[in-house]
Amino acid sequence: MATVGFKVESPYVKREERKHHASDLKYQKFLDTVSGEASKRKTINVALFGVGRAGGIHLGNLKAHSNINLSYVVESDRSKWDQIQSACGSGTKIHHPDQTKDMLSDPELDACVICTPTFTHKDIILQCLEAGKAVFSEKPIGETPEDTKTCYTTAERVGRPLFCGFQRRYDPSFSDIQSRVRRGEAGHIQIIKSISRDSPLPSIEYLKISGGIFHDCMVHDIDMQTWVLGELPVQVHTMANAQIPEIAEIDDYDNVVTTLKYPSGTLGIINVNRFAAYGYDQRLEVFGMKAMFEAENGKPNTAVYSNSNGAGSVPIYHSFPSRYEESYAAEMDQFVDVVNGTRELPITYLHSSAVSKIADAAEKSAREGKPVDLVWDKEEVPDGYFC
Repeated sequence: MATVGFKVESPYVKREERKHHASDLKYQKFLDTVSGEASKRKTINVALFGVGRAGGIHLGNLKAHSNINLSYVVESDRSKWDQIQSACGSGTKIHHPDQTKDMLSDPELDACVICTPTFTHKDIILQCLEAGKAVFSEKPIGETPEDTKTCYTTAERVGRPLFCGFQRRYDPSFSDIQSRVRRGEAGHIQIIKSISRDSPLPSIEYLKISGGIFHDCMVHDIDMQTWVLGELPVQVHTMANAQIPEIAEIDDYDNVVTTLKYPSGTLGIINVNRFAAYGYDQRLEVFGMKAMFEAENGKPNTAVYSNSNGAGSVPIYHSFPSRYEESYAAEMDQFVDVVNGTRELPITYLHSSAVSKIADAAEKSAREGKPVDLVWDKEEVPDGYFC
């Protein structure tokens, strides 16, 4: 009876006042659904360009979203058409890229989602914007700084949003850490470290058109670090090599470490690899004067099994579709709000161009074998960022 003095009033007292923790985003989404909040948003008609790696993920999210009608899918590979039609149903029309102009003339079409290879982004984005459609594009917007600027300038001129997809910003763990850092809970950050190791090993065919490891992979880490800190680096130094012969043959890297020096004194470390045998390894550590925050790898389930050899569990997620399932859905949810004019663009031209500039510098450092300094004009710095 030692604890009898700790008894409290019945949990039914003030039951209606108790709320879920703000971190439980799934429960909040449930509440929005049952309360009718989700149905208050205008439904938008969308065309999806490309059903490959990222396009396959967005296809499922577009079909599942209560405020999206997937009107069209544009896919060049006709062998996929039957499978796409079966997944989408008769309400979605499948078009070849040659039919894009006619499709964009549909006045009921509100937005386009671009998931085609990087080298095609600029032309498709410009077509869609000029037709008066809102655009969501997987990163990068363009292959060069000039291409990126042209796309954003066009979006501003025609008055339609251009939404760049950096899905890691919508990961609940990364987002929570960013909020805590910006609230000062860790104090001044001394070291920020991110790890991105790919799984499964991408095909050589994909790598040839990917834009290289810096613009295909590391851009995510660059965006995340600068977003968490609210700073742009003033120097980067990269060491890189290709441990896999087939990747060396296409003049790319598969094993990269980049250090970043930020103007406040924070040091950044990014480790990117093209293949991890144990699964899709995505971690973040932020070490400050007052605290340390970590985001660990998720797993498909939390079961722990024990026997005479010890305790074990299932491996971490195999690849990005499962690891970032929630992130991709949340990202598309925000795009709907942007199209409907109820939310500001989270990633602007300045964010996109800064990430590309840093990635260029990191690759230059790898190829020249020395640090690269970065100088930022005031016009290059996103609102709220320090350099």
